[in-house]
Amino acid sequence: MANLKEELLNKINTKTARVGIVGLGYVGLPLAVEFARAGYETIGFDVQKSKVDMVNAGHNYIGDVVGETLKEEVETGRLRATSDFKFVADVDAVAICVPTPLDAHQQPDISYVKSSTESVAEHVHPGMLVVLESTTYPGTTEELLKPILEASGLKCGEDFYLAFSPERVDPGNKQYKTKNTPKVVGGIGKDGTQVAAALYRHVLEGGVYEVSSPAVAEMEKLLENTYRNINIGLANEMAIICHRMGINVWEVIEAAKTKPYGFQAFYPGPGLGGHCIPLDPFYLSWKAREYDYHTRLIETSGEINTGMPEYVVDRTAKVLNEQKKALNGSKVLVLGVAYKNDIDDYRESPALNVIDLFLKEGADTTYYDPFIPSYKHKGKVHMGAPELTDEMLKEADIVVICTAHSCFDYDHIQQTAKAIFDTRNAMKDVKDRSNIELL
Repeated sequence: MANLKEELLNKINTKTARVGIVGLGYVGLPLAVEFARAGYETIGFDVQKSKVDMVNAGHNYIGDVVGETLKEEVETGRLRATSDFKFVADVDAVAICVPTPLDAHQQPDISYVKSSTESVAEHVHPGMLVVLESTTYPGTTEELLKPILEASGLKCGEDFYLAFSPERVDPGNKQYKTKNTPKVVGGIGKDGTQVAAALYRHVLEGGVYEVSSPAVAEMEKLLENTYRNINIGLANEMAIICHRMGINVWEVIEAAKTKPYGFQAFYPGPGLGGHCIPLDPFYLSWKAREYDYHTRLIETSGEINTGMPEYVVDRTAKVLNEQKKALNGSKVLVLGVAYKNDIDDYRESPALNVIDLFLKEGADTTYYDPFIPSYKHKGKVHMGAPELTDEMLKEADIVVICTAHSCFDYDHIQQTAKAIFDTRNAMKDVKDRSNIELL
């Protein structure tokens, strides 16, 4: 056992360890590039042949990855991709970075984690490290991954090492990327934690924080995003209350921000989007039921946030009503469908539900997003306008801003559109506010 651990640590320290990354999406590809940049021979695994082909051709498809860097690592031979899991036998450490969505009943779908672990288990070997990065419920690493890997005949903690280290990816963040974001690591046993932490410390600059078990690391990730979910729910509820009282909630938040302690600003919007904040609290609520606990606060914030698209549509209808127009038959132009500004990711974006509701109410609805020319939602493909023209702005009965892209000319939009409903306070610097309604 000691010899296996020392041998693996020596490979990590001398950068002769081969690293495998399972899942080449928003988490896996940036991580694979960082391992390659750090000097480790890295193999990316993905069941989607299109991603494998793009990586091997040096073509980037993730916004947070610098295309030139990806191409350089591929050309040097430090990074390659494959759909053939037999090459797992060639790596010393593997990180599983696959999606963990919710199913139709809002329960955790860990089928991707399970199938990926089964593929790894076919080729797990003595002295190997396996790390799960996919966000999941506490207990997944020990209750799901460990038995699958041990079915190989090898014993966790003696023949191989297993750990959980939650991904912390914030697409579009200009300051914090994979490289400089602190990492949390919790392994099964001290040896598992030690070897996983050593590997990340040789690659990342944000520091590695070790915890006592995978369950602590799994729960830590859920706390991060449940914290944000609840506080955004509070901001959304404050927005509804402030509107009824005739108070500008955005001004209220700016005033509260002046307090140097005890307050962190969260902002309202048309709902929650992205791959973490809307989903992770459901993982915690689902697991808590196993322990006979009902997560009342978490579920209440979820109800508030889930109801925001409908609130946006209701408010839009009222703005049109003031102009003696019905939502049914009105021309609505939605600006932005990405879940946050300046990215091309629309996973769980509230704008998609806003558009669906507009269409359901009979509104003639068009959208424009320079980052997302088309999207697929509930089995239907929606095509956006190819460009934002003055004619579109003038013809629209109302423009609804769902994503605050910095490339939009908000002064020009204000001067050209008849009415604007700004759900993001994107037009905060526009002087003439005569045709602007704020969330």
